[in-house]
Amino acid sequence: MTEFEIISNYFSYSFPLRPDVILGVGDDAAICTVPAGMQLALAIDTLVEGVHFPSTTAPEDIGYKALAVNLSDMAAMGATPAWMTLALTCPNANDQWLAKFSQGLQELAQAAQVSLIGGDTTRGPLTITVQIAGFIPTNSTLQRRGAQPGDGIYVTGQLGDAGLGLACTRGQIHLPPEAQRYVESRLNRPTPRWQEGQALRGIASSAIDISDGLAADLGHILQQSGVGASVFVEDLPLSKVLRTYLSKETAWNLALSAGDDYELCFTVPPNRESMLQRALPVGTYTHVGIIEQMLGLRCVFKDRREFPIEKGGYQHF
Repeated sequence: MTEFEIISNYFSYSFPLRPDVILGVGDDAAICTVPAGMQLALAIDTLVEGVHFPSTTAPEDIGYKALAVNLSDMAAMGATPAWMTLALTCPNANDQWLAKFSQGLQELAQAAQVSLIGGDTTRGPLTITVQIAGFIPTNSTLQRRGAQPGDGIYVTGQLGDAGLGLACTRGQIHLPPEAQRYVESRLNRPTPRWQEGQALRGIASSAIDISDGLAADLGHILQQSGVGASVFVEDLPLSKVLRTYLSKETAWNLALSAGDDYELCFTVPPNRESMLQRALPVGTYTHVGIIEQMLGLRCVFKDRREFPIEKGGYQHF
């Protein structure tokens, strides 16, 4: 297939159509309308084979995750996702691979009602870049700065499953088939929390998505807010698989530093806790710590003994 046949066959007609897209795929640039009273949020992420996903990853999972990681960035800002562009570099025009990749991308795009409005295709090592745009009501953005001493620290979902899934994929640990399928699905198909992010507008004092590990990403909030924190390891939300097959110490380390969870970490002042309880269903989030005056991150037990973290989160370089 030619470049234009690839675009026509797999990336032109099966994605959501939004009324705010004036001109989408098929021209030199897309033309879109930003609704009145809204600001535009933009994010971009690149996935590289062998770095961000193993070469054995199913193409439909690659497509799904390429959008999921961008939706997670929208969630961290409290934005409503709207449009995306796709830059796809692949070694050859493989019909079967492209069909499955497009299927996974479309599946999540339909769920989030995100329109594909343009992009680029090139030949080379498998690399996927998605840029996403979303809307935020003026002056309602969630940011990394804003946490204050006394604020509670919360996370959505459960932590550490993706890290265990990666260890299984690499053959570093072996689990029963059902447990392994679960953690690998958490690695390949994370749950982006864009709806929760929108619900936290006006409630959270700061927020970030957990891509490089809770300790590392919470550290960005602390640095930009000029505060410190204590995280209570016994309160970290762990799946049944982690609690069943790993020691507590190993599970806590994965939850703190493995990354690829794409959950939200956010802080809430005490006087807004009742608002949080009304905004998010019980069981979808967990209180894991507190913002403090003293700088630095302390991972501790309830009796304040320090818990040593084995590593500090994923680093690209």
